[in-house]
Amino acid sequence: MRPDPTTDPTADPTTGLTTAELRSERLDLLPIAPGHAEELAAALADPALHAFTGGRPATVEEQRARCARLAAGSPDPAEAWGNWVLRLRTDGALAGYVQTTVRPDAAELAWVVGTPWQGRGLATEAARALLTHLTAAGVTTAVAHIHPDHHASAAVARALGLRPTARTQDGETRWESDLTRP
Repeated sequence: MRPDPTTDPTADPTTGLTTAELRSERLDLLPIAPGHAEELAAALADPALHAFTGGRPATVEEQRARCARLAAGSPDPAEAWGNWVLRLRTDGALAGYVQTTVRPDAAELAWVVGTPWQGRGLATEAARALLTHLTAAGVTTAVAHIHPDHHASAAVARALGLRPTARTQDGETRWESDLTRP
């Protein structure tokens, strides 16, 4: 059932997306806030995380500005942003983030897990929790753009039921799934 913006103050009036806390088996997915900047900058400090996306690790100040911008939401009224940091319940470590941009035609997903926590299935677990949340909000199509050589992200997309398409954007392959089909 799609959240009702008239009764749920966290629901976006256009898309129905809520920015409530989410949970998975091992993670608390918390709406991103500027207060996460220091931990997030440390969790994502490995330059290798940028091998497929370009750029470099953000400083704490850059991360704080980014967190504030993301927490404020999309300036485009036709889309909603959802951004959650991933907090491990076992030790409280902040391990990465998941995000979505929800438009009328689809929700685009992204996930990043810091190097020390990779290889544990956390990206799949977090992205699956996000996808469940999006499906409950009425989203019918999920999309991700993945560099053709980024095999770990491709594995996450496959685990979520996304399939590669022939379409590319900025050198990345568009993966998608029709969420109305079992």
